[in-house]
Amino acid sequence: MSQIAINTSQNVNINFNTASVGERMLAFIIDLLIRVAYIVIILYLFFNILDLGYLLNGLDSWSVMAVYIILSFPTYIYPLVLESLMEGQTPGKKLMKIRVVKIDGYQAGFGDYMIRWVFRLIDVSFAGVVGLISMIVSKNNQRLGDIASGTAVISLKNNINISHTILENINEDYVPSFPQVIALSDNDMRIIKDNYTKAVKADDRQIISKLSDKIKSILKLEIDPTKMTEKQFINVIIKDYNYYTGKDN
Repeated sequence: MSQIAINTSQNVNINFNTASVGERMLAFIIDLLIRVAYIVIILYLFFNILDLGYLLNGLDSWSVMAVYIILSFPTYIYPLVLESLMEGQTPGKKLMKIRVVKIDGYQAGFGDYMIRWVFRLIDVSFAGVVGLISMIVSKNNQRLGDIASGTAVISLKNNINISHTILENINEDYVPSFPQVIALSDNDMRIIKDNYTKAVKADDRQIISKLSDKIKSILKLEIDPTKMTEKQFINVIIKDYNYYTGKDN
């Protein structure tokens, strides 16, 4: 599994594992089954439950085709809509624990998902061979839509137990300071702690400062520097996360 170094908006380099071709194919198959199930259900409702088949009587072939396109339209925009609503995931991607991200570190937006969706027409051509070849030969397992939109699909799976990276010893009388940390995920906290630990060992104050600024930006926090240093702030964030998520030793 290859890695991709994403430079965040705060200039902090974070390494992610790119999703493998197999993971992306399985996610695609899961989403395809969901779309097929939708078509089967909608056609059953149209012809059997609502008994609207008579509406097609007397229509020319183009009109009939138009009706079928309208009925199945949600399946065409399925990836675009769900990736936009689920922040780079579809049900298939969520089950496979993979996600679409911007390589420049910013959150992918609707325009990025739109570009990926438009290029999907090329990627799935020739039974998906074009997209498959692109993922195999590209550096970050990117299909043409990813390359055009400046995105990549990363794996959210951890090769080591998450508890090994985010657990902190917390006293029974510990009082948390920032309930906003519940907005973070285990993977977010793993990334924060990994990068913080490396920065402390290297005595890299610049990285610590940028990581602190990034956390404050995400959680929309304003901290008085005279009351809490950046190191203290990050340590408290890690402990608070463990407190609120119940991850204790």
